[in-house]
Parts: sequence; structure tokens; C-alpha cells
Amino acid sequence: MTTIRSFMTNDHRHCDDLFAEAEQAMAKNNLEAARAAFGHFRTAVLAHFDCEEKTLFPTFEAKTGMSMGPTQVMRLEHEQMRALLDDAAEALNAGSADDYLGQADTLLIMMQQHNMKEENILYPMCDQHLAAELPDVLAHLETELAES
Repeated sequence: MTTIRSFMTNDHRHCDDLFAEAEQAMAKNNLEAARAAFGHFRTAVLAHFDCEEKTLFPTFEAKTGMSMGPTQVMRLEHEQMRALLDDAAEALNAGSADDYLGQADTLLIMMQQHNMKEENILYPMCDQHLAAELPDVLAHLETELAES
């Protein structure tokens, strides 16, 4: 049976793979390929954030009454990562490999810490509290990610 934790963790891995493609292109000094791969990564990450903020977090908050807990922390981290995504994209578009690599390193560390919190704390809490709503929540998340 698919859980919120497994579904969303799989999407984290998809985003990680796209990020790795951008890093590999940069390692080969292929700026054009890096721009394309980073663009795919950025689109996937923003879609992931959007489906969490539009569907998963509000559903969890409505069910538990916890709106200032882990979901609030995740939203704040999403905003920080959106800024890093913008800065990294701007560096790539300007052709500044050093600036991009600095932004990408910071983004990678932040994503790893953020994903660990979601995968080990928030998603299990969602699975526990949203068991009755699980099929509908998963269907919404899947649709939102597919439409992005």
C-alpha cells in the first residue's frame, strides 16, 4: 500500500536525480545542459512544494489542528529554498559557474536536511493522522505533480 511517506519520498528522489543531472553537466563544463537540467529540477521542486502547501499541509492542519508546528517550519524552509533556486538560476543564466556552484552547495545541504525532516517526521505524522483520507490525498498529490 502506498503511503504519503513513500509517495512523497519517491518524489524527493526524482528531484534529487534531476539535481544530480545539473551537477554532472556542470562537472563537464556544459553550461547549456546544466541550464536545461537545472530548469527541470527547479520545476519539479516547485511543483513538490506547491502540492505540499496546497493539499498536504492544509489537510494535515485541518485534521490535527496543528498549524504552527512542523508544517509552518516546512513552509519557511520552502521560502528559503525558493530564494536559493532563484539565485542559482540567475547565476546559471549569467554564465557564472562559481556563483552557481556556491548556491547549489547551499541548496543541496538545505534540501537534504529539509527532506530528512519531512521523510522521518512530517510524512509519518501525515500517514498516522490522515489514514482515513489517504486515497483522496494521494490522488490529489499525484494529480498536482502530474499537471506541473
